[in-house]
Order: sequence, then C-alpha cells, then structure tokens
Amino acid sequence: MFHILFVCTHNRCRSILCEGIARAHAAGVLKVSSAGSRPAGEIYPETLSQLTRHGYSVEGLESTSWDRLEATPPDLVVTVCDSAAGEECPLYLGAIRKMHWPLRDPSKLSDPEAAEAAFAEVISKIEAQVPAWLDMALQP
Repeated sequence: MFHILFVCTHNRCRSILCEGIARAHAAGVLKVSSAGSRPAGEIYPETLSQLTRHGYSVEGLESTSWDRLEATPPDLVVTVCDSAAGEECPLYLGAIRKMHWPLRDPSKLSDPEAAEAAFAEVISKIEAQVPAWLDMALQP
C-alpha cells in the first residue's frame, strides 16, 4: 500500500489535519501518517476540534517524531510547513520522493474568527488534494 508521510516541524496542526483527512478519504488505498522533526508531543486542541466538527475521526492521531517511522519508510514525504521543508531529513528518508506543499498555520492565529477561517481554508485544500494523492498511489 502506498504510504504518505506528512511532515511539519512540531506535528501539532497541519500535518495532523492532513493525516486525519487523507486517512478518512483514502482508506484501503493509502497508508497515511504524520510526524515532526521536533514534535510538540501534543496536538493543538483546536486541530482535534476542527477535525471532529468536519466529521473526521481523531482516533489514533498523535504528535510523534519522524524517527519512530524508520521501520516503515514512506513512499512519499509531504512537508506542509516551510521550516520542515528546509530541514535535513533523517538518512532513512534520503532516497524517498519528497514534495513541499505549504499550508497556512491556523494554530498561529490569535483571533478566533481568523483562526476559524484559516482552519476551513486548510481543510478544504486538503480535501481537494486527496484525489491527486489517490491517483499517485494507483499509478503502476
């Protein structure tokens, strides 16, 4: 099964959103996971609230290090924050295909209305991208 790893430095918002949404839409076709180079160790609470509000399961989501995934390397690494895109990946990710897909960080916004709008925008972008990831996984 085609495995996509979503990476964001702290693995607390955008990469978690990608994992939860892609997992729901691509069950049985994609294996998805998320991780960070310096994980926060906890998910930004509003991330979980937003996923739930949009009908996605939050079961099994956790802020984790990309080092924990060494035994099951992905087929594709998608960095979703600019700082993660500029970081040096661990050796086990060296030859793996990578792409940078920058997403706005709703967790950085202090205004509740602006954060709500940013979450809606990011969730919509991820939902729109899932078919392309599915197509990628189904390529021979």
